[in-house]
Amino acid sequence: MNRKEKEEYLREYGQLKAEGEPFFPYAVAHDGIIAVVIMAIIIVMSLVLGAELGPKADPTSTTYVPRPEWYFFFLFELLRIIKPPQLVPLATIGVPTIGIILLMLLPFLDRGAERHPLKRPIATTTGILVIFAMGYLTFMGASAGSPNEIEMKAPAALAGPALVEWEKGRIVVGQSGCLACHKIGENGNDGPGPQLTHIASKLPEAAIAQTLRNPTAPMPSFKNLQTESPEKFKAMVSFLGQLN
Repeated sequence: MNRKEKEEYLREYGQLKAEGEPFFPYAVAHDGIIAVVIMAIIIVMSLVLGAELGPKADPTSTTYVPRPEWYFFFLFELLRIIKPPQLVPLATIGVPTIGIILLMLLPFLDRGAERHPLKRPIATTTGILVIFAMGYLTFMGASAGSPNEIEMKAPAALAGPALVEWEKGRIVVGQSGCLACHKIGENGNDGPGPQLTHIASKLPEAAIAQTLRNPTAPMPSFKNLQTESPEKFKAMVSFLGQLN
């Protein structure tokens, strides 16, 4: 914007400001009325339709998987991406705070008087990147599977005792922490361990059992599980051995 355009803009701005109304009390009153109307609508809908709170909390449940409201899915997914415990404060406090600060500083970084998005590249690019990042993280967080349950159907060929063994192994694998490092179907994390969705096509059951007993670090050993609860260990190997 050159000097002539700036002077013309300031002149028009001064005229519009003189013809307008002050922010207080006019704009404040308008906003206050709208806020009261919206609150009244919410209160009436809550009284008439009721507020769904879901089932009562059960402190004895060990299978409940907490999930945030949809508007926090982006932060939920951010916690899934940033895995080291020492970086959790960065994911929960640091990244959102930095984002808010950058948005607050945006009017000071881009002080141009232009209103057209194409003529304000800094503001436009920043807005697009923020919307895209939050939208993508929200989608990934909403579609993430349970971290301690494998939502997978048994192969059609299984029946009888083999199906019972498969279901038992599915539960054991889900509750043994395997999904923290592996992905099985739509559940779990993509690393640091390999995907196990088709592990049986690469390793036979004997090799799977040997890997569980003597794994490569940082994977924990399941040798104690085999000693203390051989049935669970066998079910785990049987389940993984069916993942073709």
